[in-house]
Amino acid sequence: MKGMRKLVTLLGVILYLGLVSGEISTNDDAGKREKKCGFPAIYNFGDSNSDTGGRSAAIHEVPPPNGQTFFGRPFGRLCDGRLIIDLIADRLELQYLGAYLDAISADFRNGANFETSGSSILPGGYSPFNLDVQISQFLQFKKRTILLNDLPISNNSKWSSSKVNIPKLEDFSKALYTFDIGHNDLSYGFQHTHEAQVRASIPQILNNFTQAIHQLYNEGALNFWIHNTGPIGCLPFSVIDYPLKPQGRDAIGCVENHNTVAREFNKQLKDRISHLRAELPHAAFTYVDVYSAKYQLISSAKKQGFGDPLKFCCGWYNNGYEVACGGTAVANGTDYGKACSDPTKYISWDGAHYTDAANVWLAKAILNGSFSDPPVPIEQSCSHLSTSV
Repeated sequence: MKGMRKLVTLLGVILYLGLVSGEISTNDDAGKREKKCGFPAIYNFGDSNSDTGGRSAAIHEVPPPNGQTFFGRPFGRLCDGRLIIDLIADRLELQYLGAYLDAISADFRNGANFETSGSSILPGGYSPFNLDVQISQFLQFKKRTILLNDLPISNNSKWSSSKVNIPKLEDFSKALYTFDIGHNDLSYGFQHTHEAQVRASIPQILNNFTQAIHQLYNEGALNFWIHNTGPIGCLPFSVIDYPLKPQGRDAIGCVENHNTVAREFNKQLKDRISHLRAELPHAAFTYVDVYSAKYQLISSAKKQGFGDPLKFCCGWYNNGYEVACGGTAVANGTDYGKACSDPTKYISWDGAHYTDAANVWLAKAILNGSFSDPPVPIEQSCSHLSTSV
C-alpha cells in the first residue's frame, strides 16, 4: 500500500512538472509571437491609393469635398478620409506620412511618402513621378538627411529647425518600406493599347519594380510590405467605360478581362518576390493580397453594410461626360457632381478610389496578416523577427 502511495505521489509530481514546463513553453512561444518590430518610420512608394499630398503639392490642390468625412476638409487625399497608408501608420503608432513633395508641412521624423497620384512603375502614363523617380527622390532624401546629421549645428543656427524634422540615420535600416503601385501601368495600358499588349508589358513592369527593390536594399532597406494590384475591373469607371456591356462581366458585374490581367500581374509579382527572398536573404518581404481583400469586400458589399459596389459617392459620369469629384454642373435643372449624403454606404468614393469606410474595412482585413505571405501581422513583418514568427 505504501508503495502504491509513493507511485501515485511520484506520478503527480511528474504530471505537475510537465504542466508547468508546458505552460512556460507556451508562454515563451506566445511571447515570441507577440513581439513587435517597433518600426520607427515608413517610406512609401505608390500612386493615388496612398497619395497623402504629393499631387496637391506638385500639380494642383485636391478640392473639397475630399477629406470631409474624417479630416473635415481637403487633406491631399483623393478620398473622403483616410487611406490604407494612414491606417498602417495608426496601427504602427506613427504619425501620418507627409508627402516628400510638400515642403510646407514637412515632418519626416517618422518617414516620408514619395507617391503621387497617377504614378506608375514604368515611365510614361498619367504622371511624371514614376517609381524610378520616386526611388531617386528617396536617395536624395537620404543623402541630404546624412548631410544634415553630419553638420555641427548649434541651437541658434539657421539649420537647427531643419534638423528637428528629419529621421535618425539608424532608422533607415529599421524602417518599413511599403509599396502600392502598378495599378496605373495596367489601367493606362487598357486605355491606350489592347489586352495582349498589357499582358506582354508585365515582365518589363516587374523588371523595373525588382530593380527598385535592389536599389533600396543596397541603401540598407530590409523590411518590405508589398501590396499587389486590386481588381481594376471592379472600379465603377472601368465598368462604365467598358464597351461590351453586359458581355464580358463576371457574376458581380466587374469587367472580367481587366481582372484577369490584374491576377496575372499579381501572380508574376508574387513569383518575383519569391526570387527576391532568395537573392536578398537578409530582407523580410511580405506580399499582401489586396486583390482578394478588395474583391471579397465588393462581392459581399451588402453583407458588410455597403450599397451597390459599382456606384460611387462623389462626381458624375454618363455617356463620356464627366463631372469630377469637387466639380459641379447643372443640366435641365439638376445639379451633378456633388457628394452623396452618406459616404459610409459606398465602397467607391469617386469611381476610382475607395471611401474612408471601405479603407477601414480593408485595413482591418489585411493588417492582421490574413491576406499576407507570410501570414504575419504588419507589426511583426520585420527581418529580425522572421525566424521566430
